[in-house]
Amino acid sequence: MSLPFELQVGWRYVRAGRGGRRNRFISFISGASMIGIALGVMALIVVLSVMNGFQREVRDRMLNVIAHVELLDYAGQGLPDWQALAAKARENPAVVGVAPFVASQSLIARGEDMRGAVIRGISPAEEATVTGLGEQLKDTAYARLQPGAWNIVLGAELARQLNVGEGDKITVVAPGGQVTPAGVVPRLKSFNVVGIFNSGHYEYDSGLALVHVDDAAKLFRTGGPTGVQLKLSDVHDARRVASELAGRMGPDIRVRDWTRSNATWFDAVQIEKRMMSIVLTLIVAVAAFNLVSTLVMTVTDKQSDIAIMRTLGASPRSIMSIFIVQGAVSGVIGTLAGVVLGLAVAFNIDIIVPAIESLLNVSFLPGSIYLISQMPSDPQQADIIPIAIGSLSLAFLATLYPSWRASRVQPAEALRYE
Repeated sequence: MSLPFELQVGWRYVRAGRGGRRNRFISFISGASMIGIALGVMALIVVLSVMNGFQREVRDRMLNVIAHVELLDYAGQGLPDWQALAAKARENPAVVGVAPFVASQSLIARGEDMRGAVIRGISPAEEATVTGLGEQLKDTAYARLQPGAWNIVLGAELARQLNVGEGDKITVVAPGGQVTPAGVVPRLKSFNVVGIFNSGHYEYDSGLALVHVDDAAKLFRTGGPTGVQLKLSDVHDARRVASELAGRMGPDIRVRDWTRSNATWFDAVQIEKRMMSIVLTLIVAVAAFNLVSTLVMTVTDKQSDIAIMRTLGASPRSIMSIFIVQGAVSGVIGTLAGVVLGLAVAFNIDIIVPAIESLLNVSFLPGSIYLISQMPSDPQQADIIPIAIGSLSLAFLATLYPSWRASRVQPAEALRYE
């Protein structure tokens, strides 16, 4: 079956370039437009993939320390029966682990050094079923957290700031105070440092300390755990599961999933991705609208051809279709080339970046400054498909005006001086 003549002529104009200096120049501009579209699409895919990779790395390190969902008492007091609450949460098939905890802001002091930190009381055995850090340390540092021993495990950066190591003693200053005849006296308790953890996430390494849940309940006078941590089978399902649990736990229990606990950070990442997408889309838009100049020059150069086709019976719509095909083919080739190149770079960035660093003798992510020393990449279908559709749409829009001008060419005027 033969193709419609509009497609055949449009494809011929795309390949035209050897018929003279002017045709070669038009072909060069058309090629430059395709290359520009390809580079813009490639840049969008690579940049968004790298941003997704960084987001994944930070998220994984964050979820290595915190639970997917937390159940808390609205009043901030101890839960009267946390086991019953945990059993009720386990009825949801998405919940695969539960653990009690106590958490409170405190001051940690050693000599004249003092730092603010979150003291989290945990049950070492149950904690291993909820967080990756608990699973990692359950047989080492966590095993030393015995009730009544007043032992503590510090984040690596917090320990460095306080200049302490295993075997040292620190003092925890609990919030509130104790009323005595001499006035309000701060509640102090000495702890033995029995371990140091390194989660790879600065916020937790510099501001989190772990003690046994019974010691924390005594120190903060909560009478027991103040919340229950939950681990889910699918981390991305946290919001839905949290909504389901909120409807079952009653009005006195606050349900908080990990996305809401770190809402500021995730909102900032999404805004940054959105702005970066807009900026890089402008590159694609500039390249796509270069097709306008290409098609305008082609229309001017092909006026006699247009006039002959019109005299042979071609309708204005057919003429318009010919030049839409020419521009659309350039957009499709540029977009496909950009997608292929972008995916090739995104999936091999762990090879490409070290090669560039070795060639230029530089380090883009020094290990002494950044927690992540290798460039991560996570290409996602949700980013790539809109990029491709957007690029094709811009290329198609760029063809409309020149194609409309071609359809308005009058055969008599075009052939007057031929």
